[in-house]
Amino acid sequence: MKKIFTLAILAFIGTATFAQDDVQEELKALQSAFGKDKAELVKQFMIVPADKDAAFWSVYDQYETGRKAIGKGKAQLISDYAKSYDSMDDKKAGELMKRKADLTDEFTKLQRKFFPQFSKVIGGVQTAKFFQLEDYLNNIITLGIQNNIPFIDDIDKTKIQAPKS
Repeated sequence: MKKIFTLAILAFIGTATFAQDDVQEELKALQSAFGKDKAELVKQFMIVPADKDAAFWSVYDQYETGRKAIGKGKAQLISDYAKSYDSMDDKKAGELMKRKADLTDEFTKLQRKFFPQFSKVIGGVQTAKFFQLEDYLNNIITLGIQNNIPFIDDIDKTKIQAPKS
């Protein structure tokens, strides 16, 4: 599991920059320590017959182009959230939540679009396995991000001044 977690983080590095320098440094260290990328993980995890290999990787590359675009949108959302820490209001919170929901919808649409293409090449079971891995990696990445950004309540608590004695 630790290896998959590390590779998930590495897969995300190419699509996002973090607002916090310490997180970015940690990710760079992980990347250099393991030196693997997401495609390598997919190669290890998937069973792709030799005669289907070229077709699979062609579809995979197209899928990754779309996924990385969504990843860039998520990175921008995180950056905008970080910039809004001190001035978060109802309007900004609503805007950020709408963008988050839109990105989640885009990811689901991307998977729906590519499921038939992958299935044509490697069959439905192996395609479901691939998307199971994708969801797992996406969840790990989301959890890693959530662990490194403050909750709105935490931001609000910093604004409250202690009563003077």
